[in-house]
Amino acid sequence: MNDSYTITDLAREFEVTTRTIRFYEDQGLISPDRHGQTRIYSQRDRVRLRLIMRGKRLGFSLKEIRDLLDLYDGDRSEITQLRTLVDKINERRDTLRKQREDIDATLDELDKLEETCQEELSRKKAG
Repeated sequence: MNDSYTITDLAREFEVTTRTIRFYEDQGLISPDRHGQTRIYSQRDRVRLRLIMRGKRLGFSLKEIRDLLDLYDGDRSEITQLRTLVDKINERRDTLRKQREDIDATLDELDKLEETCQEELSRKKAG
């Protein structure tokens, strides 16, 4: 296991652009050391980037991700972080279920509208 990583190493590992990593740095989510113009990322930065990427994939906002990362920094036992994460997971799941219901309702409405249009087309062609 490496103790340090370049921006290129992390971009390749997480399949993101170096610009994305710099953005997370600008947002204060990761904080590499600098040796001249070169950014040197620690194992901590790598773990944080993995958590950021997972959070984004699950649909969490950057603010929610920051809050979770900040909790970990303040509570090494991870108890508060885990409880908060469980709450966030439940909120996200509820949001996704609601969105799925909305999507299903919209699809049903589109199906009915298409059926009505098809029937009208058939009548116009026959008439």
